[in-house]
Amino acid sequence: MKKTRRIIIDTDPGIDDAVAIAAALFDERLNIKLFTTVSGNVSVDKVTKNLLKLLAFWNKDVPVAIGSDRPLLREAINASDIHGSTGMDGYDFPEAKYDVLTKNHAVIEMYKVLMESKEKTTIVGIGPLTNIALLLRVYPEAVEKIEELVIMGGSLGRGNYGVLSEFNIAADPEAAKIVFESHIPLTMVGMDVGEKALISTKEQKQIQKMNKTGNMIDHLFRNYRGGSLETGLKMYDGCAISYLLEPEMFELKEAYVAIETQGTLTAGATLVDLEGYLGKETNCRVCVTINTQEFRRWFLEAIGKCD
Repeated sequence: MKKTRRIIIDTDPGIDDAVAIAAALFDERLNIKLFTTVSGNVSVDKVTKNLLKLLAFWNKDVPVAIGSDRPLLREAINASDIHGSTGMDGYDFPEAKYDVLTKNHAVIEMYKVLMESKEKTTIVGIGPLTNIALLLRVYPEAVEKIEELVIMGGSLGRGNYGVLSEFNIAADPEAAKIVFESHIPLTMVGMDVGEKALISTKEQKQIQKMNKTGNMIDHLFRNYRGGSLETGLKMYDGCAISYLLEPEMFELKEAYVAIETQGTLTAGATLVDLEGYLGKETNCRVCVTINTQEFRRWFLEAIGKCD
């Protein structure tokens, strides 16, 4: 059996985050050492409460650390138009599980997890990259303890928040710039593959009665405005977890990726130089496409493993 992988998940739940978290929690190939929260889909207070409710729902005791409540330099944005005012509208969750909440800020807890083991740890960022950027700036010695950064964010072309900017990068371009210039092994699982990782009415009907997780996700899907059940719901964050577990379902290319921070109209754009026009050394593995049928198979298997 493949070695269990130590991971930290930095997240802003978020309906598609809930799917990603479910898949990661119940896969024995992943050992989640810590969850950290960041302002993104909704405020950091709301996303933290959502995460604690999810852990109570599954009765899981993974530590949770509250992170940044705003971007490094900019005013906060949110995606409540997609995920609802709470970030996870549509299901009556149990009370939040506050006993797993740590006293320290997310950056301190991430550092502790990284340094406590001889084994390297992978960080999975499925929200804005504020916490990860702060970690790299405050604790540069932690860099050598990171096996890989897997980022759900960015775009090969057009955006879903700005004309050329994907939401997670647009939320904190300066943080993204720090992360992409870190020289840490980095994989970008962008919105291009998320838009092909579609869950339809067929899959929804299959998970409805599969288990309590399937029932919960079915309720969330009915309030998720990232696509539709007729055309397919976009599982952006789930792609990051599926990449960790089954990278063969993706096509990847090495590229130099720059983050635009100065453009008046283009801040948050990811310039993915697939052809080497800029003459820069590659700094990222970029997922350029995904096998949609394989993703749907993986999604059903992942939910089937849950409680």
